[in-house]
Amino acid sequence: MPIIDRNLLRKDVLELMDKRQHEQNRIIYEYLKNNPQERPFYEKLWKKILDLNDKYLKRELAVDYFHEILSYEEMLYIAKFFRYIEDALADMYQERVPIPEDVTLRPISLGKFNAEWQIPSSYVNEHVMLYIHGGGFILGSVNDHRILTVALAEELQLKLLSIDYRLAPENKFPTHLNDCVYAYKWLLSEGINPQNILIAGDSAGGNLTLTTLLKLKEDHIPLPRGAICLSPVTDLSFTDETFYMNAKTDPVLADKGIFWWTDAYIGDNNPRSPLLSPLFGDLKGLPPLLIQTSKCEMLYGDAERFVVAAKSAGVIIKFQAWDDMLHVFQGFGLRRFPEAKEALKNLDEFVNSLFS
Repeated sequence: MPIIDRNLLRKDVLELMDKRQHEQNRIIYEYLKNNPQERPFYEKLWKKILDLNDKYLKRELAVDYFHEILSYEEMLYIAKFFRYIEDALADMYQERVPIPEDVTLRPISLGKFNAEWQIPSSYVNEHVMLYIHGGGFILGSVNDHRILTVALAEELQLKLLSIDYRLAPENKFPTHLNDCVYAYKWLLSEGINPQNILIAGDSAGGNLTLTTLLKLKEDHIPLPRGAICLSPVTDLSFTDETFYMNAKTDPVLADKGIFWWTDAYIGDNNPRSPLLSPLFGDLKGLPPLLIQTSKCEMLYGDAERFVVAAKSAGVIIKFQAWDDMLHVFQGFGLRRFPEAKEALKNLDEFVNSLFS
């Protein structure tokens, strides 16, 4: 049974999500039509996930109950299935709205993972953004975030390096974090001044943005000029009541079966470790931060609590929250919601203030 309450969502938000769901269902239908041998397993597994998700978000069972409740094979299958869907949607959207011709896309290899330079013709300085995509640590790619990241590169007039860090369940903590730190150190090895670098990310990528900063500080590596987080997850122990209360108004996360995503990532590690949950880290000395979120999404409390902790640690931090918006609405509603355009404008103002 769906967790979200459609009566609580704005009409234009509902329309956008219904259209996306329709397109996703069509991709699933075509995939299973071409791979009929997988249908029984997929349908049984998806029913299991939805049933467990309902119990998880309604807090009908102890959180520990959900640890390792899916087998590795089940995690791997559904993760790869979701990745296929997200990439198919990304290809479709980029066909409808092609990447501008004056933006150069340059794939590169960073050893164990790949990345892509996205360079707009408006790039006029030495400023670089390292972008860490979201996707709950199991999904996401340079491809399915390209429309958002190219828009950021154009709006902010900088070179953007988007990375395809390795994902769970194939790779657990600290692989994701190590890849992000490696990408930052690679930029330094290319002669880029850390004071010309920004790190940014959304959702799980927001988490990795913050944990990358903590790891760089821990290893005495020069920190970047600043960082930006869009709807970050900051507490992987999910102790905040807002996470559960806002499920009914979060059409992006609530009905996706996210109870196993972090389990696939953290394994047997303590979820309150600062390099997993930056909310509990020593934040003193971090560079200026900007966090944007929606007040009705499940991760609103994560953002709000982190801002309080960062301010207490003396960090310069700006917090911007919008009503009635989606999780990472800057990407989902880039060409539809005025709030998304306002958010991008605010990002530009923040970046200009750092480099002025």
